Amino acid sequence: MFQAAAWLVSLFYGLVNNYAFAIALVALTIMLLITPLTLKSTKGMLEMQRLQPEMRKLQQQYKSDRQKLNEEMMKLYQEHKVNPLASCLPLIAQLPVFIIMFRVLRGLSKLGSDGTFNPSYIAKDSKLYLALDKSKEMLAFGLDLAKSPAKVMGEDFVKGIPYALMIVLLAFTFLIQQRMIASRTTSASMSATQAKVMQYLPVGFAVFQVFLPTGLVIYYFTQAVVRILQQLYITKRFYGHDGSIGRQAQAASKAASEIAKEAKGKSGQAAKPDKVDKPAPVQSKRVTPSKNRPAPSGRPQRPIPPSKRNK
Repeated sequence: MFQAAAWLVSLFYGLVNNYAFAIALVALTIMLLITPLTLKSTKGMLEMQRLQPEMRKLQQQYKSDRQKLNEEMMKLYQEHKVNPLASCLPLIAQLPVFIIMFRVLRGLSKLGSDGTFNPSYIAKDSKLYLALDKSKEMLAFGLDLAKSPAKVMGEDFVKGIPYALMIVLLAFTFLIQQRMIASRTTSASMSATQAKVMQYLPVGFAVFQVFLPTGLVIYYFTQAVVRILQQLYITKRFYGHDGSIGRQAQAASKAASEIAKEAKGKSGQAAKPDKVDKPAPVQSKRVTPSKNRPAPSGRPQRPIPPSKRNK
Protein backbone atom coordinates (compact mmCIF):
# COMPACT_ATOMS: atom_id res chain seq x y z
CA MET A 1 0.00 0.00 0.00
CA PHE A 2 2.81 2.39 0.84
CA GLN A 3 4.61 1.61 -2.40
CA ALA A 4 1.41 2.18 -4.41
CA ALA A 5 0.81 5.59 -2.83
CA ALA A 6 4.48 6.56 -3.21
CA TRP A 7 4.38 5.45 -6.85
CA LEU A 8 1.41 7.77 -7.39
CA VAL A 9 3.31 10.69 -5.86
CA SER A 10 6.32 9.82 -8.01
CA LEU A 11 4.16 9.59 -11.13
CA PHE A 12 2.66 13.06 -10.64
CA TYR A 13 6.02 14.55 -9.68
CA GLY A 14 7.41 13.31 -12.97
CA LEU A 15 4.63 15.25 -14.74
CA VAL A 16 4.64 18.55 -12.81
CA ASN A 17 8.13 18.62 -11.25
CA ASN A 18 6.72 20.15 -8.03
CA TYR A 19 6.27 18.37 -4.68
CA ALA A 20 3.20 20.37 -3.62
CA PHE A 21 1.40 19.87 -6.95
CA ALA A 22 2.26 16.16 -6.90
CA ILE A 23 0.75 15.72 -3.42
CA ALA A 24 -2.30 17.83 -4.41
CA LEU A 25 -2.87 15.64 -7.48
CA VAL A 26 -2.75 12.53 -5.29
CA ALA A 27 -5.39 14.07 -3.01
CA LEU A 28 -7.51 15.00 -6.03
CA THR A 29 -7.26 11.47 -7.43
CA ILE A 30 -8.33 9.90 -4.13
CA MET A 31 -11.26 12.30 -3.78
CA LEU A 32 -12.45 11.49 -7.31
CA LEU A 33 -12.28 7.78 -6.50
CA ILE A 34 -14.40 8.09 -3.35
CA THR A 35 -16.87 10.64 -4.75
CA PRO A 36 -19.39 7.93 -5.84
CA LEU A 37 -19.16 6.49 -2.33
CA THR A 38 -19.75 9.96 -0.84
CA LEU A 39 -22.85 10.51 -2.98
CA LYS A 40 -24.20 7.09 -2.08
CA SER A 41 -23.62 7.63 1.63
CA THR A 42 -25.28 11.07 1.45
CA LYS A 43 -28.36 9.56 -0.12
CA GLY A 44 -28.42 6.83 2.53
CA MET A 45 -28.16 9.42 5.28
CA LEU A 46 -31.09 11.38 3.83
CA GLU A 47 -33.15 8.20 3.61
CA MET A 48 -32.41 7.62 7.29
CA GLN A 49 -33.58 11.13 8.11
CA ARG A 50 -36.86 10.54 6.29
CA LEU A 51 -37.54 7.67 8.71
CA GLN A 52 -36.97 9.76 11.84
CA PRO A 53 -40.69 10.30 12.67
CA GLU A 54 -41.37 6.56 12.51
CA MET A 55 -38.23 5.86 14.50
CA ARG A 56 -39.34 8.32 17.18
CA LYS A 57 -42.72 6.63 17.43
CA LEU A 58 -41.08 3.24 17.84
CA GLN A 59 -38.81 4.63 20.54
CA GLN A 60 -41.82 5.94 22.45
CA GLN A 61 -43.78 2.72 21.96
CA TYR A 62 -41.02 0.34 23.05
CA LYS A 63 -39.02 2.57 25.38
CA SER A 64 -39.21 -0.05 28.13
CA ASP A 65 -38.23 -2.99 25.89
CA ARG A 66 -34.83 -2.48 24.25
CA GLN A 67 -34.79 -5.85 22.47
CA LYS A 68 -38.20 -5.31 20.89
CA LEU A 69 -37.18 -1.80 19.86
CA ASN A 70 -34.10 -3.13 18.05
CA GLU A 71 -36.19 -5.73 16.26
CA GLU A 72 -38.71 -3.16 15.09
CA MET A 73 -35.92 -0.82 13.98
CA MET A 74 -34.35 -3.55 11.86
CA LYS A 75 -37.74 -4.29 10.30
CA LEU A 76 -38.12 -0.60 9.47
CA TYR A 77 -34.67 -0.48 7.84
CA GLN A 78 -35.36 -3.63 5.81
CA GLU A 79 -38.78 -2.41 4.73
CA HIS A 80 -37.34 0.84 3.36
CA LYS A 81 -34.03 -0.74 2.23
CA VAL A 82 -31.92 1.62 4.33
CA ASN A 83 -28.41 0.93 5.60
CA PRO A 84 -27.83 2.78 8.93
CA LEU A 85 -24.03 2.55 8.45
CA ALA A 86 -23.98 4.05 4.95
CA SER A 87 -23.06 7.55 6.11
CA CYS A 88 -19.89 6.24 7.81
CA LEU A 89 -18.39 4.66 4.69
CA PRO A 90 -16.44 7.69 3.33
CA LEU A 91 -14.90 8.36 6.74
CA ILE A 92 -13.90 4.71 7.12
CA ALA A 93 -12.40 4.74 3.62
CA GLN A 94 -10.30 7.86 4.26
CA LEU A 95 -8.80 6.80 7.59
CA PRO A 96 -6.34 4.24 6.14
CA VAL A 97 -5.45 6.72 3.38
CA PHE A 98 -4.38 9.24 6.02
CA ILE A 99 -2.12 6.65 7.66
CA ILE A 100 -0.66 5.63 4.30
CA MET A 101 0.07 9.21 3.21
CA PHE A 102 1.66 10.00 6.58
CA ARG A 103 3.97 7.00 6.27
CA VAL A 104 4.77 7.75 2.62
CA LEU A 105 5.77 11.37 3.29
CA ARG A 106 7.86 10.27 6.25
CA GLY A 107 9.46 7.58 4.08
CA LEU A 108 10.26 9.96 1.23
CA SER A 109 12.01 12.34 3.62
CA LYS A 110 13.69 9.70 5.77
CA LEU A 111 17.12 10.83 6.90
CA GLY A 112 20.13 8.62 6.32
CA SER A 113 23.25 8.33 8.46
CA ASP A 114 24.80 11.32 6.69
CA GLY A 115 21.90 13.64 7.60
CA THR A 116 20.42 13.72 4.06
CA PHE A 117 17.28 12.11 2.62
CA ASN A 118 17.30 8.41 1.79
CA PRO A 119 13.83 7.98 0.18
CA SER A 120 11.83 4.80 0.71
CA TYR A 121 8.98 3.09 -1.21
CA ILE A 122 9.97 4.39 -4.67
CA ALA A 123 12.25 3.16 -7.42
CA LYS A 124 15.79 4.52 -7.32
CA ASP A 125 15.70 5.47 -10.98
CA SER A 126 12.55 7.57 -10.63
CA LYS A 127 12.64 11.34 -11.00
CA LEU A 128 11.29 11.82 -7.49
CA TYR A 129 14.02 9.66 -5.94
CA LEU A 130 16.77 11.48 -7.80
CA ALA A 131 15.36 14.84 -6.67
CA LEU A 132 15.16 13.84 -3.00
CA ASP A 133 18.25 11.66 -2.66
CA LYS A 134 21.07 13.38 -0.73
CA SER A 135 18.86 16.41 -0.23
CA LYS A 136 17.94 17.96 3.12
CA GLU A 137 14.70 19.73 2.16
CA MET A 138 11.50 19.03 0.20
CA LEU A 139 10.97 22.58 -1.05
CA ALA A 140 7.87 23.81 -2.86
CA PHE A 141 7.01 27.51 -3.08
CA GLY A 142 9.66 28.19 -0.45
CA LEU A 143 8.12 25.75 2.06
CA ASP A 144 9.80 22.60 3.34
CA LEU A 145 7.05 19.98 3.04
CA ALA A 146 9.04 17.46 5.05
CA LYS A 147 8.92 19.57 8.23
CA SER A 148 5.93 20.26 10.42
CA PRO A 149 4.72 23.86 10.91
CA ALA A 150 5.38 23.53 14.65
CA LYS A 151 9.00 22.57 14.05
CA VAL A 152 9.62 25.43 11.62
CA MET A 153 8.01 27.98 13.95
CA GLY A 154 10.06 26.62 16.81
CA GLU A 155 13.27 27.12 14.86
CA ASP A 156 12.42 30.53 13.43
CA PHE A 157 9.08 32.19 14.20
CA VAL A 158 9.25 34.68 11.33
CA LYS A 159 10.08 31.92 8.86
CA GLY A 160 7.20 29.89 10.28
CA ILE A 161 4.54 32.57 9.58
CA PRO A 162 3.69 31.19 6.08
CA TYR A 163 3.27 27.74 7.65
CA ALA A 164 0.94 29.17 10.28
CA LEU A 165 -1.09 30.94 7.58
CA MET A 166 -1.51 27.60 5.81
CA ILE A 167 -3.02 26.12 8.97
CA VAL A 168 -5.38 29.10 9.26
CA LEU A 169 -6.40 28.68 5.61
CA LEU A 170 -6.98 24.96 6.16
CA ALA A 171 -9.15 25.66 9.22
CA PHE A 172 -11.14 28.23 7.22
CA THR A 173 -11.87 25.76 4.41
CA PHE A 174 -12.92 23.14 6.98
CA LEU A 175 -15.26 25.68 8.59
CA ILE A 176 -16.85 26.59 5.25
CA GLN A 177 -17.41 22.95 4.41
CA GLN A 178 -18.96 22.16 7.80
CA ARG A 179 -21.26 25.19 7.67
CA MET A 180 -22.51 24.11 4.27
CA ILE A 181 -23.47 20.76 5.78
CA ALA A 182 -24.97 22.28 8.94
CA SER A 183 -27.09 24.79 6.97
CA ARG A 184 -29.19 22.02 5.46
CA THR A 185 -29.09 19.43 8.24
CA THR A 186 -31.49 19.25 11.16
CA SER A 187 -31.50 16.58 13.83
CA ALA A 188 -34.22 15.86 16.35
CA SER A 189 -31.73 14.43 18.85
CA MET A 190 -29.03 17.14 18.60
CA SER A 191 -29.09 20.20 20.82
CA ALA A 192 -27.82 23.62 19.79
CA THR A 193 -24.65 23.10 21.82
CA GLN A 194 -23.96 19.75 20.14
CA ALA A 195 -24.52 21.31 16.73
CA LYS A 196 -21.95 24.02 17.51
CA VAL A 197 -19.44 21.42 18.68
CA MET A 198 -19.88 19.41 15.49
CA GLN A 199 -19.52 22.58 13.43
CA TYR A 200 -16.21 23.65 14.98
CA LEU A 201 -14.71 20.19 15.53
CA PRO A 202 -13.04 20.12 12.07
CA VAL A 203 -11.35 23.41 12.93
CA GLY A 204 -9.71 21.66 15.87
CA PHE A 205 -8.57 18.91 13.52
CA ALA A 206 -6.98 21.56 11.30
CA VAL A 207 -5.06 22.98 14.26
CA PHE A 208 -3.80 19.46 14.98
CA GLN A 209 -2.11 19.51 11.56
CA VAL A 210 0.49 21.92 12.94
CA PHE A 211 2.35 18.87 14.31
CA LEU A 212 2.29 16.89 11.04
CA PRO A 213 4.45 17.27 7.91
CA THR A 214 3.50 20.27 5.81
CA GLY A 215 2.96 17.92 2.88
CA LEU A 216 -0.07 16.53 4.71
CA VAL A 217 -1.41 20.08 5.12
CA ILE A 218 -1.23 20.42 1.31
CA TYR A 219 -2.99 17.07 0.99
CA TYR A 220 -5.85 17.99 3.33
CA PHE A 221 -6.24 21.50 1.94
CA THR A 222 -6.74 20.04 -1.54
CA GLN A 223 -9.28 17.58 -0.20
CA ALA A 224 -11.13 20.36 1.65
CA VAL A 225 -11.46 22.41 -1.56
CA VAL A 226 -12.78 19.36 -3.43
CA ARG A 227 -15.27 18.68 -0.62
CA ILE A 228 -16.61 22.22 -0.88
CA LEU A 229 -17.26 21.60 -4.58
CA GLN A 230 -18.86 18.27 -3.66
CA GLN A 231 -21.18 19.97 -1.17
CA LEU A 232 -22.27 22.48 -3.82
CA TYR A 233 -23.12 19.59 -6.13
CA ILE A 234 -24.91 17.68 -3.35
CA THR A 235 -26.99 20.73 -2.46
CA LYS A 236 -28.03 21.15 -6.08
CA ARG A 237 -28.73 17.47 -6.65
CA PHE A 238 -30.47 16.45 -3.41
CA TYR A 239 -31.99 19.79 -2.31
CA GLY A 240 -32.71 21.41 -5.66
CA HIS A 241 -36.54 21.38 -5.53
CA ASP A 242 -39.40 20.98 -3.06
CA GLY A 243 -39.95 17.28 -3.79
CA SER A 244 -36.27 16.35 -3.52
CA ILE A 245 -35.10 13.76 -1.03
CA GLY A 246 -33.18 16.41 0.88
CA ARG A 247 -36.26 18.59 1.42
CA GLN A 248 -38.24 15.51 2.48
CA ALA A 249 -35.51 14.64 4.97
CA GLN A 250 -35.58 18.18 6.41
CA ALA A 251 -39.37 18.02 6.84
CA ALA A 252 -39.11 14.60 8.47
CA SER A 253 -36.45 15.84 10.89
CA LYS A 254 -38.69 18.73 11.94
CA ALA A 255 -41.62 16.35 12.42
CA ALA A 256 -39.45 14.05 14.53
CA SER A 257 -38.37 17.03 16.62
CA GLU A 258 -42.02 17.94 17.28
CA ILE A 259 -42.79 14.35 18.29
CA ALA A 260 -39.86 14.43 20.71
CA LYS A 261 -41.06 17.72 22.24
CA GLU A 262 -44.61 16.41 22.65
CA ALA A 263 -43.37 13.24 24.30
CA LYS A 264 -41.17 15.26 26.64
CA GLY A 265 -44.08 17.53 27.54
CA LYS A 266 -46.37 14.60 28.30
CA SER A 267 -43.78 12.92 30.49
CA GLY A 268 -43.28 16.20 32.37
CA GLN A 269 -47.02 16.56 33.00
CA ALA A 270 -47.27 12.98 34.21
CA ALA A 271 -44.46 13.53 36.70
CA LYS A 272 -46.05 16.74 38.11
CA PRO A 273 -48.97 16.09 40.54
CA ASP A 274 -52.26 17.85 39.70
CA LYS A 275 -53.10 18.85 43.31
CA VAL A 276 -51.19 18.70 46.54
CA ASP A 277 -53.34 17.99 49.56
CA LYS A 278 -52.42 20.23 52.46
CA PRO A 279 -52.23 18.50 55.85
CA ALA A 280 -55.04 19.26 58.29
CA PRO A 281 -54.07 21.88 60.91
CA VAL A 282 -53.12 20.43 64.25
CA GLN A 283 -55.49 21.58 66.99
CA SER A 284 -54.14 21.93 70.48
CA LYS A 285 -56.23 20.23 73.15
CA ARG A 286 -55.86 22.05 76.44
CA VAL A 287 -56.46 19.76 79.38
CA THR A 288 -56.16 22.28 82.22
CA PRO A 289 -58.44 25.29 81.87
CA SER A 290 -56.81 28.65 81.92
CA LYS A 291 -56.85 30.78 85.02
CA ASN A 292 -60.11 32.71 85.80
CA ARG A 293 -61.97 30.84 83.03
CA PRO A 294 -64.97 28.70 83.79
CA ALA A 295 -64.58 24.99 83.36
CA PRO A 296 -66.36 23.40 80.47
CA SER A 297 -69.90 22.35 81.01
CA GLY A 298 -70.39 18.85 82.32
CA ARG A 299 -67.18 18.90 84.32
CA PRO A 300 -67.03 19.82 88.08
CA GLN A 301 -65.26 23.02 89.02
CA ARG A 302 -62.21 22.64 91.19
CA PRO A 303 -62.88 24.21 94.66
CA ILE A 304 -60.83 27.26 95.65
CA PRO A 305 -58.89 26.88 98.91
CA PRO A 306 -60.07 29.21 101.75
CA SER A 307 -56.66 30.81 102.01
CA LYS A 308 -56.94 32.13 98.45
CA ARG A 309 -60.59 33.21 98.42
CA ASN A 310 -59.99 36.70 99.76
CA LYS A 311 -56.96 37.38 97.56
